[in-house]
Amino acid sequence: MKHIRQILIGTACLISVAASAQWQWVDKAGRPVFSDRAPPQDIPEKSILKRPAGSTPANGVPDSNAAVAPPAAAASSPRLNGVDKELLAKKKKEEAAQVEKRKAQEEAVLKAKVENCARAKQGQATLNSKMRLSQVNDQGKTVVLDAATRVAEVKRIQAIIDSDCQ
Repeated sequence: MKHIRQILIGTACLISVAASAQWQWVDKAGRPVFSDRAPPQDIPEKSILKRPAGSTPANGVPDSNAAVAPPAAAASSPRLNGVDKELLAKKKKEEAAQVEKRKAQEEAVLKAKVENCARAKQGQATLNSKMRLSQVNDQGKTVVLDAATRVAEVKRIQAIIDSDCQ
């Protein structure tokens, strides 16, 4: 009785090993297929991911990598030497767009500095002309610039010239 039980257990193990000999491929829709039968003839060789031990591909040369390739790798976009061309192209395009954006921002800042410099130099020339100047205060009244206000304004304009006219 004991020997029969061991024979049955051994036979069950052999059957389970034989049952695990399955085919695995990616169908035309990109879905992985698992079967104990070979794929149809219209499935290309590159789509076959796993074959039972002892079976050979149509070209007669066994593919050692076919049994270990994961189904997700075949279902993903095409790759060449481990590099995704579309992802690489998209990344380059985004980098180029960022460079263009940064360049446009730098040009806008430079243009603003040139305009500020020109206005500051014009204001400095006006203040240095010793002409009598006036400005509108917070209440909307016109006020003539006194000496202290003129000095403060000269210092403010000089700071603008120092920062923007380089």
